[in-house]
Amino acid sequence: MSQLVTIFGGSGFIGRYIARRMAKEGWRVRVAVRNVNEAMFVRPYGVVGQVEPVFCNIRDDASVQAVTEGADAVVNCVGVLDEVGKNTFSAVQAEGAARVARIAAANGVARMVHISAIGADADAASAYSKTKAAGEAGILEHMPDAMILRSSIVFGPEDQFFNRFAGMSRLGPILPVIGADTRFQPVYVDDIAAAAVKGVSGEAEGGVYELGGPDVHTFRELMELMLGIIRRRRLIVNTPFWMARVMAFGFGVVRSLSLGLIKGPVTKDQVINLAIDNVVSDDARGFDALGIHPTAMEAVLPDYLWRFRPSGQYDAIKESAKNLKS
Repeated sequence: MSQLVTIFGGSGFIGRYIARRMAKEGWRVRVAVRNVNEAMFVRPYGVVGQVEPVFCNIRDDASVQAVTEGADAVVNCVGVLDEVGKNTFSAVQAEGAARVARIAAANGVARMVHISAIGADADAASAYSKTKAAGEAGILEHMPDAMILRSSIVFGPEDQFFNRFAGMSRLGPILPVIGADTRFQPVYVDDIAAAAVKGVSGEAEGGVYELGGPDVHTFRELMELMLGIIRRRRLIVNTPFWMARVMAFGFGVVRSLSLGLIKGPVTKDQVINLAIDNVVSDDARGFDALGIHPTAMEAVLPDYLWRFRPSGQYDAIKESAKNLKS
């Protein structure tokens, strides 16, 4: 285990899968996180001492420098869906990403992989998408051969998409969504990790890759699929964008007045993104260029959404009992 990779945000949703795969490949893995105590679960991914969580604040040069020294490769998985305190879109996704690349280049790090998002655009109306593009530009300025992975919405056992809406479905007969006709191309988290490993190991060349699963669905269709898996019947109601913008504004006011203690379910920036299709571009390099066959949602979702069924793990037993009675 002579090679070392530093994974920024390595205990997060995507980062933990990359850390696990890199450990299996025989690399030493340095998991750079803000809260080391909450990242201890990554240590069993490898043998004793192979995977170690270390403190790092991506907003600080000295902190990034400390965890980058001696690394053969770096992976940046740090991103935010909502701004909280000093962790703004600009500070984390633009300045933070560029900082990692600048310091990695200065330390002679050979390769870098960056997790971005489909829709990254310097001219976007969304601050999230605009700062994602700024982060990519900052990385390529310092490490022009870096691999940038833009993903559609990501699913997996720890996701905040299907788990969130499955949880909401237990609250009542109506399931509200914003942008029911917006198209998504959900991608399995471990497939993204597999792509990242190819970049870290040098098996794939650098550049931008757009990663999406094998199927494209509207938001409404995704909710119908999820409801079928958890065996619940709910009325999916589309919230018009004008109404969603009003709601987001109201939630923003409440959040400001409460000094951030009360958060709403949606922000203005998220409403902007929900109006734009989130699918792989026709001319983009993707999983095919990496030799990876993306995993279908139907093969994974039942493995972790079963707990949202009316009777949880006993739902299948109850159905079998009904068949016996009939």
